[in-house]
Amino acid sequence: GLVIDGRTLEHVLHDSLQSIFLELTEKCRAVVCCQATPLQKSVLVRLVRNKLKAMTLAVGDGANDVSMIQVADTGVGISGQEGMQAVMASNFAISQFRHLRKLLLVHGHWCYTRLTNMVLYFFYKNVAYVNLLFWYQFFCGFSGTSMTDYWILILFNLLFTSVPPIIYGVLDKDVSAEMLLQLPQLYTMSQ
Repeated sequence: GLVIDGRTLEHVLHDSLQSIFLELTEKCRAVVCCQATPLQKSVLVRLVRNKLKAMTLAVGDGANDVSMIQVADTGVGISGQEGMQAVMASNFAISQFRHLRKLLLVHGHWCYTRLTNMVLYFFYKNVAYVNLLFWYQFFCGFSGTSMTDYWILILFNLLFTSVPPIIYGVLDKDVSAEMLLQLPQLYTMSQ
């Protein structure tokens, strides 16, 4: 790991040292910046996001973390003693830092699998409907005759085919939360 303070970070963020700093950070498992100003935090996140083409996650608990949270791809605010500014600016809010692990490993995994299956379901649904229309045209001599009433076409997406993904999205948990916390490798497999 690498620990860097605010004064050193100020020198590193100049153009001449950015590439060396980024090479060093790529070799580290964790980089901790302490006593950094809000501007330094946001510049550092933007630098990593733009130069390394990495997806960034910023975690903060106070008003001094708002700019960093807004620059990151995903922001997590911790509600606590320093107020609610970070929570208001974030994508996700947790009450304590220890809940971050469950947010990422459990809910992140479930979100990946649910979104993947939802996209596959909508591809299947649309291919099935278009296939049905295609074969119907053979029976009506490609005259363009409508196969169903217009109100059925409107309700097809709105009611008839929306219930399965909603139920699936609410109830599906392919792996239990306990197993996902014990085996963090499952998160990368869901990607």
